[in-house]
Amino acid sequence: MSVARFHWMLLLISLFSGAALSAEVLAKPDAVATHRAAGLAEQLRCLVCQNQTIAESSAELAVDLRREIGEQIQAGRSDEQILDFMVARYGDFVLYRPPLKSHTLLLWFGPALLALTALVAFARALRNRRRRLSDTPLSSAEQAEAERLLGNPGDAKL
Repeated sequence: MSVARFHWMLLLISLFSGAALSAEVLAKPDAVATHRAAGLAEQLRCLVCQNQTIAESSAELAVDLRREIGEQIQAGRSDEQILDFMVARYGDFVLYRPPLKSHTLLLWFGPALLALTALVAFARALRNRRRRLSDTPLSSAEQAEAERLLGNPGDAKL
């Protein structure tokens, strides 16, 4: 093999190995970017599951949102810009902890208001039941029937 041919082979090998190494570097995600993406995914609600973050969900939309976060991080956007983009696109509901605003009051206080309403309704029902039971004494016919069914308590022998 001639020296010139050997140099050409070395040149080709170095070019291809450099391309392979750069592709490997591009394929490996940055640890900081991965950590940022995971943190952002924990702050966003899965719009399909609604009780999970997009980090926990395996729904197709959650996968797309995680991919979108990764793309925006690669584009150099800050966490706040990414969250603002998601809110602009999907509304405050996409945030797992939506901000306290006039139109999100029901999200924040709705469960407590519902529980309080149920507790008040239950207390009123119990109070009305007690009143009905204590207000209506037995008629003489009902009293006689009750004594007949129970037996005369005075007749019981010890």
